[in-house]
Amino acid sequence: MARALMIQGTGSNVGKSLIVAGLARSALRRGLRVLPFKPQNMSNNAAVTADGGEIGRAQALQAQAAGVEPHTDMNPILLKPETDIGAQIIVQGRRVATLRAREYAAMKSSLMTPVLESFARLKDRAELVLVEGAGSPAEVNLRQADIANMGFARRADVPVVLIGDIDRGGVIAQLVGIKTVLDPDDAAMVHGFVINKFRGDPSLFDDGYRLIEKQTGWRGFGVLPYFTRANELPAEDALGLAESRKAGKCKVAFLALSRIANFDDLDPLKLEPEVDLVMVQPGQPIPGDCRLVIIPGSKSTRGDLAFLRAQGWDIDLLAHRRRGGHVLGLCGGYQMLGRSVADPEGIEGPSGETPGLGLLDVSTVMTAQKTLKRVTASHAATGQPIDAYEIHIGRTEGADCVRPFARLNGAPEGAVSQDGRVHGSHLHGLFASDAFRKAFLAQLDIPATDQGYRARVEDTLDALADHIDAHLDVGGIFALAR
Repeated sequence: MARALMIQGTGSNVGKSLIVAGLARSALRRGLRVLPFKPQNMSNNAAVTADGGEIGRAQALQAQAAGVEPHTDMNPILLKPETDIGAQIIVQGRRVATLRAREYAAMKSSLMTPVLESFARLKDRAELVLVEGAGSPAEVNLRQADIANMGFARRADVPVVLIGDIDRGGVIAQLVGIKTVLDPDDAAMVHGFVINKFRGDPSLFDDGYRLIEKQTGWRGFGVLPYFTRANELPAEDALGLAESRKAGKCKVAFLALSRIANFDDLDPLKLEPEVDLVMVQPGQPIPGDCRLVIIPGSKSTRGDLAFLRAQGWDIDLLAHRRRGGHVLGLCGGYQMLGRSVADPEGIEGPSGETPGLGLLDVSTVMTAQKTLKRVTASHAATGQPIDAYEIHIGRTEGADCVRPFARLNGAPEGAVSQDGRVHGSHLHGLFASDAFRKAFLAQLDIPATDQGYRARVEDTLDALADHIDAHLDVGGIFALAR
């Protein structure tokens, strides 16, 4: 039976996922069989697992850091927001319902059972399980029926290390304040803290560090400087793609849809030296000088069609095509490019039919069955291999499918317009295939490097582990596990 340790944070985006990935790689290099675990995640950025389910993309990266295949037990509860108040509920890799927030709150206490089942199975397979919390344990208004933070830690008897983000300011108040609001029995589960994302001379924080230790009674495990290569790893949030923008000779734009999903499709592009990857924010026009516009996946295809039109992007796309530009729609983005998207059973929202952008002669009908699998395909235009995955609902058919984007087990997949400027595909993760990425960009006169994307991610994970080992008391952190 494995020992376990939980990494919680003072808030969202404080670096929990990255630190768990770095600790996993550090444990692997110490010869430990290590597995990641996150009881509950909320993200539309999902990965398809070897056992044919879906989990949060961050847990898939942590699995890679641990040197193992991702498995549905690593993230037993995944919430995929479809509206501001509703989300699709994924339990152990499978969709079970779409619920409003209040409905999910009523259901949540019953989900501790599958969470503990998955955790137990991981413990049977590992020597160390690294658990990631969600949000912050300071949300004590949500403590009842909690399965993501202290509720899980208490039930599973897993010690906790808290991560504070000094980059956003107020880290002393973050940590001391959490100790103040936590129930004493919950606070007793916390054994230490880490200061993350420090910039400058860490000795300038010595007094603050000692103050946190004195006020909380928790042990400090170190001050972690800002990891400058974090942008080389798959983005956990679409804003990460915007923040990592760099200069490049060739502009590629993608639309920041309101329910953008699986945006990690774009991560390999942001690392190409000649590509200037531009996130087009709501209210902004599509740049007139871009060579390619990508419409990414969406958790609400018809809803995001309306959102896209509200920004005027439908008009911009027509102008872009008239100028000779190319358009690529991925998954939900592919469905939007067609003549219509029909949802007669109300699977993604109210039943009905929405006119598409009309850039491809195809139409989509939403179906209850979700396609969820890993695939190997070949790009129809260049013959280059594509390792990808499918995670979508809906059946898309039409005249432009006679010009497929790819071939999947010999069958056509996706569609290309007659003029060859509009491409659509349900394949996710396609740009991680180096030969395909280089060939596809070459069609747009965009030079690409020969560097392997997966090899670069591996190198960055090693650098992350080096960074953590150099600045934190990793041995002390691992010694807490029980």
